[in-house]
Amino acid sequence: MPKKPEFYGWNLVAVLFCLDFINMGFPYYGGSVIINDFMIHDITMSGTMRGFGFQLLNVFVGLAAVVVAISIVKIGLRATFAVGSAIICVGALYMALVAKTPIEYLIMFGVVMGTGISFATLVPAFTAVARWFRKYRGRANGIAVSASGFAGLAAPLLGKVIRAHGNNWRMGWFIVAGAVVLAGLLAVLFVRESPESMGQTVDGIPPEEQNQATRTDTLATKHPWTAGQAYGTGAYWLIAIAGIVSTFPFFLFVAHWTRRLIGVGFKASDAELALGFLTIGTLLGRWLGGLLMDYINSRVAFVLGLAVYFVGSYLAIAAMPGALWMAYLAALLNGAAYGWAFTCVGTMVAHYYGPAAFPKLYGMMTLLVSLIASPAGTVGGWIFDHYKSFTPAFELNAVLAAVGIIAIVFAAMPKPRSEVGAPVLQQEAAR
Repeated sequence: MPKKPEFYGWNLVAVLFCLDFINMGFPYYGGSVIINDFMIHDITMSGTMRGFGFQLLNVFVGLAAVVVAISIVKIGLRATFAVGSAIICVGALYMALVAKTPIEYLIMFGVVMGTGISFATLVPAFTAVARWFRKYRGRANGIAVSASGFAGLAAPLLGKVIRAHGNNWRMGWFIVAGAVVLAGLLAVLFVRESPESMGQTVDGIPPEEQNQATRTDTLATKHPWTAGQAYGTGAYWLIAIAGIVSTFPFFLFVAHWTRRLIGVGFKASDAELALGFLTIGTLLGRWLGGLLMDYINSRVAFVLGLAVYFVGSYLAIAAMPGALWMAYLAALLNGAAYGWAFTCVGTMVAHYYGPAAFPKLYGMMTLLVSLIASPAGTVGGWIFDHYKSFTPAFELNAVLAAVGIIAIVFAAMPKPRSEVGAPVLQQEAAR
């Protein structure tokens, strides 16, 4: 009797982890935080111009997400990942070989690489997990999309390589290009479209046990929702609101945390290390948020994550020289709140509407979140210029977290019309 093949889902999660590490970590953290620090000494541009490139990247991650959703449906997950890696590679090679002006930086880093990152990371990764997992969907999501955080911690190594070669920032982009080629090969060789494509079942549970009632039945739907039906439910838009208001504080914090600390007297080295704790926080938040989504009501898990922003915002306001631990803890908690909410958004959409409609639904949500939250850095800068303090900015973050909590409290899992009408029909039949 042939041996039953081992469930591939967790192997796929490991592949997704590697793809997130490379396709998000190298161009996003390595490029924006490390390589571009060296580049601005060669391609002269203002701090505003450089920051706009980063904002443009975030915008195009969202703008491309709708096209990514269509790509997943039309050509599949594997090809979509590969296309994304190829687009990032083109952008990186142009930066390494050709780029000499700020406009080229904006187009290739902001537009091209933002588009490539969208194709190669979030929407296809969450879609893959939605297809392969139901019972363990939360923790699988938390693991699959956390690798870019490790890349953020490893990004300074790229800076050491560049310094060792005479501050040659173009070499950094060559490294990014080579890394994403590897990611493309990993996707082609190891990404699998669905458990059915390999003769397996969701979660690796035998077919005869698929219909047995479990705790997951109260957390995740089995109804085959369409995107159009989902757009007609209030819950979808409430989740979108929560996604926006949980991302805005993170973007604001990233843009201004080191400036805030240095401005009140912290050493630059301590401020940079404090920002590093933000990355650690996102890792912890994604893992914890994903794990909780497998065990408790989605809304409760999401609200707990958003509530962390309250403590993080208070510490961000209170942190002063002499209390370095407060600066570290503020960064850790703000990162944890964002990572927690980030995992909850993707998992909640999959739980509420199922894997079939997920690519279009999450693609649209990524578009909305990116477009509306990406100006956070600009808003934070305006607040500081107007009030001469970042305190109102962090107070705004806490208010937005409260808005997100209110939205999620009312975002109950929707019921399809067939289920809503069933009790009424049964009562009429009994008369």
